[in-house]
Amino acid sequence: MRIIAAVLLGLSSQFVQAKAAEVVFSADFEANNNVINFLSGCSQSTIEDASLVRSGAGAAICGPGSSTMVSKQAIAEQGLIEFWVKPENAQTSYRINIMTSASLKLDSPWQQIGMIETQAGNPAYLAYRISIDDPSRKFLRLDIEATNGRIAIDDLSVERILLDTALSKNEQKIITGILDQLKLNKNYQVQSESFRTLGKNYAQQLETQRQYLEYANGIYSSITFVLASSERNKMSNPMAYSSFRNIIADTKRVASPLQQARLNSMVKPFGDLATATLTVVSGGVYAAFAEPFKSFLAATFDKSNYENADLSRKDKNFAEENGLKVYEKAERFLTELEKELVQVNALETDLQAMLKNVDSFRKDLDKHVRSYIQHGGLARTQENFGRVMSKDEATRQQVMEEVGNNVTLRAQGLLNLENNTELVQYVLKTSEQLEAMQEYKERFNQITASVITYYDRFERSIAPDQNPFTDPADKASWEQHAQKARSYIKQSKEAFTKAYM
Repeated sequence: MRIIAAVLLGLSSQFVQAKAAEVVFSADFEANNNVINFLSGCSQSTIEDASLVRSGAGAAICGPGSSTMVSKQAIAEQGLIEFWVKPENAQTSYRINIMTSASLKLDSPWQQIGMIETQAGNPAYLAYRISIDDPSRKFLRLDIEATNGRIAIDDLSVERILLDTALSKNEQKIITGILDQLKLNKNYQVQSESFRTLGKNYAQQLETQRQYLEYANGIYSSITFVLASSERNKMSNPMAYSSFRNIIADTKRVASPLQQARLNSMVKPFGDLATATLTVVSGGVYAAFAEPFKSFLAATFDKSNYENADLSRKDKNFAEENGLKVYEKAERFLTELEKELVQVNALETDLQAMLKNVDSFRKDLDKHVRSYIQHGGLARTQENFGRVMSKDEATRQQVMEEVGNNVTLRAQGLLNLENNTELVQYVLKTSEQLEAMQEYKERFNQITASVITYYDRFERSIAPDQNPFTDPADKASWEQHAQKARSYIKQSKEAFTKAYM
């Protein structure tokens, strides 16, 4: 994975500590934990479905076609739902509709709270995270439509609704109450209290926005993530393996000075394993190397080449006896390395997509924060933005108080002027600013889902059964780097889970 230093520096920030959410519902789809009813089209996985199970021994297998599952009990205070989905094959696509209802009666209405739609092409497990944000007790239902195969659903959990979400729900009640009072044109004392609460809640959401920016900035700041990626890159570099180094040595033994220079030029892009650990042997580098290298080997060990070369009799005999063996060894090694590169290239693609999404999220939220403080009565300057993002809690508290007071005073002033039209416009604009944060919350859910999916794929790619090599020394080298990578990625994943989830 090409982790560019500038990107890493741009994403580094103070480590942000978040409180772990409480899980109020969990379904791992093991045989002894039946908390979900399979209404139609879904069933418990069997031994034949073992490859579709993400963890443990069980998963829900749904499709092909339409299927439905629903929680057996109503779930209280549903905040964030997380689950994993794996298509049966690369041709399988699926759509999942997430709904809630207060009752399981036939005439009970179901409210859609999320929709997932994924095209065919990626048969790996994907994590999904969607905010339900419902403080009442309701049943959870998943309607699934799978095409060209089945899908597996595993490790479903629902977290308790968060405090900032509860505040957001309260804000809507406040705004609705303000507008209702304006329609009645009375109870100014109640209105004044509502304005004070609105200003306070508006200011508190400023802190939520700052935290989301900090979270996005800090996702890749962990040194353990860099170290894990470094070890993963070493595993894709042919210079890490004795087979390749021996092939190079054997070839140089029978090559002319000009051929040796050519060989050095061909392997130069792979660099020094000790110093070029953030270089990926991927894309055009490997494609431009593999076939020309095999052609070079064939030409170097061709009898017409070494017979007339300035070589000792011993080296000529070596070339005659071992030329075919060296070529076959190289072909086998490069075929095995290519399997490794498939894994690395897939991780590289995922990583670049994540970096792009995080960068877009940060830029958009940065712009929203500046608009938010401007609506809150502060000039849209870098100085005020810096105060919002300050590491000093007292500084942040002061700017929050200013913003809260400004919102309250602006609304109160319009009320005193009896300018209901402008007051309604101001309250609605304030409501828009508050509601806009829901979009960023869902986008951050998508980012965290992509990151934990990436961790899962990274871990699976370095599992012992993924070792592609047959030569004992090569297998040992791969495993040595894999052990370090497992340790680093475990630390990085734990830090991410603790800070951002």
